[in-house]
Amino acid sequence: MPKMKSHSGAKKRVKLTGKGKLKRSKAYTSHILTKKSPKRKRNLRKSGLVSAGDMKRVRKMLPYD
Repeated sequence: MPKMKSHSGAKKRVKLTGKGKLKRSKAYTSHILTKKSPKRKRNLRKSGLVSAGDMKRVRKMLPYD
């Protein structure tokens, strides 16, 4: 059986935490930042976790993580 390939896009966007959860960065930070409040932009800098509903799908994309 050949090795499975990891999804390149998912590999770049998601990191595995020590407890096996998936860490991701928040969206809405790339452009149109003038209308967003400083507090909102500051909170977008923090990392988030992949939701439970998406966990199975993302895990399938990263078979060796």
